[in-house]
Amino acid sequence: MEAEKMLKDLNPQQKKAVIHDRGPLLIIAGAGTGKTRVITRRVAYLIASGKAKSEEIIALTFTDKAAAEMEERVDVLVPYGYVNIWISTFHAFGERVLKERALDIGLDPDFRVLTRAEQMIFIKEHLFEFPLDYYRPLGNPDRYVDALVTVFSRARDEDVSPKEYLAYAEELETKSKKNPKDEELAEIAKKEKEIALSYRKYQELKLKEGMVDFGDQFYLVLKLFREHPSVLKEYQKQFKYILVDEFQDTNFAQFELVKLLVKEHGNITVSADDDQSIYKFRGAAISNVIGFIDTYRNTKKIVITKNYRSTQTILNCAYRLIRNNDPDRLEVKTGVNKKLKGRIKDGKKPEYLHYDTISYEADQVAKIIKEKVENGEYNYQDFAILVRSNNDAEPYLRAMNMENLPWRFTGNQGLYSQDVIRLVTSFLRILSNLSDSVSLYHL
Repeated sequence: MEAEKMLKDLNPQQKKAVIHDRGPLLIIAGAGTGKTRVITRRVAYLIASGKAKSEEIIALTFTDKAAAEMEERVDVLVPYGYVNIWISTFHAFGERVLKERALDIGLDPDFRVLTRAEQMIFIKEHLFEFPLDYYRPLGNPDRYVDALVTVFSRARDEDVSPKEYLAYAEELETKSKKNPKDEELAEIAKKEKEIALSYRKYQELKLKEGMVDFGDQFYLVLKLFREHPSVLKEYQKQFKYILVDEFQDTNFAQFELVKLLVKEHGNITVSADDDQSIYKFRGAAISNVIGFIDTYRNTKKIVITKNYRSTQTILNCAYRLIRNNDPDRLEVKTGVNKKLKGRIKDGKKPEYLHYDTISYEADQVAKIIKEKVENGEYNYQDFAILVRSNNDAEPYLRAMNMENLPWRFTGNQGLYSQDVIRLVTSFLRILSNLSDSVSLYHL
């Protein structure tokens, strides 16, 4: 009876995904189709139906907010609580495992996680311990250090160890020696060797001082599982079902981690929509979704296309737009039909208005709002203007002031323009760069 409650209000596609028994499951679900709802209901269903105990389930997602929302939903669905369910981000999961198994990997159990800014400070403090020659900064080292941090982070995302990076660099060096006239190859080999040695030194220094960074939180767990099969076996036995939300945003190393955890039983459920991938700059790509199908040949695919958020008119426009990404889309690669179906069949068509300048655009937007309110079509609170950043809102706020329109801005506007904050930032800029004459003049 409890299990049946978990299926309440689900459409047929969602229900199939929730009651899936064993083996790999790929849920292909577009925007507004309730894929997070399906994941949470599946977690609750597995417990209510007796297929797994709460501590035998792990659900992974990408943001703290999404993890918190998932916890809250599961807690409501499962009366006796979710206390033992592992619901977290990949990084939080990794940190928890590292805390439990720090000694197995030679790490201080009281390790500290470095932010990106702290990573840069850490490297600058040890700058002369790095084997830098080509990349030795002659002036302000910040740009060099920032670039190194980016390379090191991407290497972890792609599951490239310092040893593998160094082997690649030495292979280039060998090729260069065989072709002494190829100056370009010689320069590339020198640069790669320097980066590889610096990458190794960076990992050694962090381990020595009991520190890890953002990328280590899953990379070191991957290393731990590979080097200590007995530890991996314990976690494989513990987690009988693994679920991953927003799988299109995983990088290569995270997928490798998941593959190790499910190797014994293959009970892996992932929800994905390549059209919503936002972390491609961090190594996430459609290749992981394709890789999932290739890795698990017996994958059951369930496509959820019923949209609960938008009118069909808007969905059709969005579909025409996203098709410009063809052929690099899951729909083309696998032959599935991902076109969304809205609950409301009609609806107003979106209008596209093009203006030559941002100021002219802002003026016209203000005039359109004023005209529609004066004609009695809408009230002021019926309008919303979405901008990419706080600074982008300035032209619109000016234009609405000129038209005497009431407005409310919900961004954190004005903090950095306050006199006391400007003084503090000028002071900090001088401390970090003594040649910043503009900040000095302001002080």
